[in-house]
Amino acid sequence: MNRDVAKAYDQLAYDYEHHVDQTRYFNTEYERPAMMARMPNQLQNKHVLDAGCAAGWYTEQFLERGADVSAVDLSLEMVRATKRRVGEQATVMKHDLADTLPFADRTFDIIVSSLVLHYIKDWQTVFRDYKRLLKPGGLLIYSVHHPMMDISLSKHAHYFQKEYIVDHWERHGKWIDVPFYRRPMEMIINDTTTFFKLQHMIEPQPTDIFKKEHPEKYTQLQRRPNFLIIQAKRE
Repeated sequence: MNRDVAKAYDQLAYDYEHHVDQTRYFNTEYERPAMMARMPNQLQNKHVLDAGCAAGWYTEQFLERGADVSAVDLSLEMVRATKRRVGEQATVMKHDLADTLPFADRTFDIIVSSLVLHYIKDWQTVFRDYKRLLKPGGLLIYSVHHPMMDISLSKHAHYFQKEYIVDHWERHGKWIDVPFYRRPMEMIINDTTTFFKLQHMIEPQPTDIFKKEHPEKYTQLQRRPNFLIIQAKRE
């Protein structure tokens, strides 16, 4: 599974680096504004982990707000893209989030995982490590596929089961197999609250720009959300 995810995102890295910031409204006008709204405007003297950094958009945002940033990703091509984006301003490395991260206990004030965790089968292992890495009072902010979206891709429509699914994304005339795990809402919340105190659960709304540029998709999102954002705290 991890090898397949890395292969998919190695293939997607060019698109993420050169096109997503301008053309992928589900990122730029839907998920990203809602995620950044959870972040403090000023991050001076804060250490932030971008856990699953892709091509480094979030890494760059955190740096601009003054944070000390570490970023990791499973895809080597995404790591290279992030390094091209931020240079030596952040610590960027290839690493599988399913494995123990190479940072000391209580290193980070905030951990952000944007649209990453649905690629990982066992969240409890990941969350246990995130808890180790966060300082007391530290925040975990993550976004994932919304179960309302995922169930439409299920072959068996067994909502309450964790399920391995392979989606198919078209990019510039090429089809890429993108595997992930869908899970019910109760599993998302229960795995989170096993390790953290839940603060906010957000079903994001697309922006007015999204509505203007893609009115039909905007209407679809009013009926069936695609993403879910969770903010939780380490006590």
